[in-house]
Amino acid sequence: MEVALISKNEEFEEVLRFWFSSLPTGDHAAMARQMEWWFRGGADAEIIERFSPLFVRAPKGELDNWSQSPRSRLALIIVLDQFSRTIHRGAAQAFAQDPKALRFALEGIEIGHYAALTTPWEKTFFFLPLGHSEELANLERAVNLAEELVKEAPREHRDMLEFSANQARSHRDVIARFGRHPHRNELLRRQSTPEELEYLATGQLVHTRSLPT
Repeated sequence: MEVALISKNEEFEEVLRFWFSSLPTGDHAAMARQMEWWFRGGADAEIIERFSPLFVRAPKGELDNWSQSPRSRLALIIVLDQFSRTIHRGAAQAFAQDPKALRFALEGIEIGHYAALTTPWEKTFFFLPLGHSEELANLERAVNLAEELVKEAPREHRDMLEFSANQARSHRDVIARFGRHPHRNELLRRQSTPEELEYLATGQLVHTRSLPT
């Protein structure tokens, strides 16, 4: 039993090392590159190569025991919320784990796992499933958490965290307007309304905005 436990610890720590190990401090250009790596597909090839077998286990509940501590729960949320979007990019399955990621995020906030994390970026990825939700109450909560991080963060992180908070506000506004994320409609085989089609035609989608330099 002890050997198996060590193996599981090594698995979630590997996820966290991969996702956060190169996080720069005090260097805005390096932070901008990190944001590109996280949010614009820079990590895709390595995620697919290194973590596809691990990801297959997550929907089956085989990683659910990671929810027992703050850092391992964070790793589980990243697998369900972020790796899912990479491994199934361009397919409806990219969003299939959102309800599970959301459940672990909300529960973790309630029991203090979120508060126990020590960096603003760990906290950002912990609550990100709320921003991916299509329930307005979750988006409102994501906005509040993102704005709190801006106030609490060291000065060198504030510009990027303010961008993150602005993204959360914009996603909330989309949900308040449409009740869902219109850019998912085609993949999920949902019929877009005329208003949604007009919005999509602008090309000014929140998740494709240019990152700050």
